[in-house]
Amino acid sequence: MRRFLMIMVLTTFLFPLISQPVLANEKSTSELADKAKSAVLVERDTGEILYDKNSNEQLPPASMTKIMTMILIMEALDTGKITMTEKVRTSEYAASMGGSQIFLEPGEEMTVNEMLKGIAIGSGNDASVAMAEHIAGSEEAFVKMMNDKVQELGLKNTKFQNPTGLPTSNHYSTSYDMAMMAKELLKYEDITNYTGKYEDYLREKTDKKFWLVNTNRLVKFYDGVDGVKTGYTSEAKYCLTATAKKGNMRVIAVVFGADTPKDRNSQITKMLDYAFSQYETSPVHERDAVIAKAQVNKGHKKEVNVVTSEPISVLLKKGASAKEITTEVKLKKTIHAPIQKGDEIGTIVIKKKNDVLSTSPLVAGEEIKEASWWQLFKRSFSIFTQSS
Repeated sequence: MRRFLMIMVLTTFLFPLISQPVLANEKSTSELADKAKSAVLVERDTGEILYDKNSNEQLPPASMTKIMTMILIMEALDTGKITMTEKVRTSEYAASMGGSQIFLEPGEEMTVNEMLKGIAIGSGNDASVAMAEHIAGSEEAFVKMMNDKVQELGLKNTKFQNPTGLPTSNHYSTSYDMAMMAKELLKYEDITNYTGKYEDYLREKTDKKFWLVNTNRLVKFYDGVDGVKTGYTSEAKYCLTATAKKGNMRVIAVVFGADTPKDRNSQITKMLDYAFSQYETSPVHERDAVIAKAQVNKGHKKEVNVVTSEPISVLLKKGASAKEITTEVKLKKTIHAPIQKGDEIGTIVIKKKNDVLSTSPLVAGEEIKEASWWQLFKRSFSIFTQSS
């Protein structure tokens, strides 16, 4: 009887201690974004969702809209359509934008580099519209580009009406779609040189020197955070799409509809803490790694380098092994010139045993022009002489 009582006493005191870590972990996971309308936590390279709360609920994204604006700017830079040093003129319409702004004046010119600072750090609505007009000719044409890119990325719950996020009807997104847009933006590694800066200046050599302070305070106060974009309107409340990198792993955390900036930042912080404490990644390929060479029909070159379009990694629970990971490359059967750099020409599949962990586009690493008639003639003649 005495032994039974002793066991009961020990069980009473020890059981809570034994079960506490499990219960605490479950509780902490459920409360990662308890003060947000919608949230999601995603590992950047694989796109795997680590936490989800109403991530497909359509909500106003406010200035997080500018993630797509920055995607199109970086894409234009990557393809050579624009350069960092070229001047962008501000129209009267762009200068008239309200809300967050860098106070551009009609006719004022800034470089693309300066405009990008104004968008990424200062959330400038005027800079966003100025860049939209510069790239597409008009805000309307740029918005069409934005929505075309939404479709290209396969996102189902986003529609844009402007490049700023200023309140308007039928302008919405979701935390999942925002995470996927951030994933796309982060392909351009230079973007964190802007989104990751806490402060900078514009018009430094004039008497109108303008101080920029990042609206994303976590850039300064959370180790590893280097982007991406905050948002606020009275309808949307406080929103943030954040990214952080520690070691080999980069994660994206999104919050919609927090009541205060403090709530917004604490929700993001909890999600980032959870990701880095529970998971790690094993890199497979960097972006632009040459995976294969593909034959090109009627090109000025016979082959094109096939490269990765984004960093590729395997996501693992802390302490798990990366053994048994394999890659499979699938290229288009026929590839015809002309080919633009960045055109999709295949996919790479990451597997563990027979389970597909992720797939990623493979793209052309260079431009391949159509061969001239003289090049085609020489090739045909060469084949003829060899067969003779």
